[in-house]
Amino acid sequence: MSDSETILVMTALPDAGAAARVARAVLEARLAACVNRLAPCESEYWWRGRLETAREWPLLIKTTQDRYAALEAAIRLAHPYEVPEIVALPVVAGFAPYLAWVAEETRPAGTGDAQA
Repeated sequence: MSDSETILVMTALPDAGAAARVARAVLEARLAACVNRLAPCESEYWWRGRLETAREWPLLIKTTQDRYAALEAAIRLAHPYEVPEIVALPVVAGFAPYLAWVAEETRPAGTGDAQA
């Protein structure tokens, strides 16, 4: 995978306000071209030896491989969970103009038209 290839990063937040804050933070930092804030869902998971259930607000974040480390750091800084879900999935195919737009909109300042 090249550094400019598009990836999809998923995370989930405990409430709508936290989801909005994380989405806005990564967009303003140009670490994402687009963030989808999804409707709340019920998550079930193991935590410290116990089965837990929580209502969470998922985020689907479109970015590039070369922006992943900075994106992960920004999510970790703003996320209220001790161990947040941060999972990156490769985009194996997509509409070429859209993928080019993701690359352009996440380009750091000084390397293209996008602002930091």
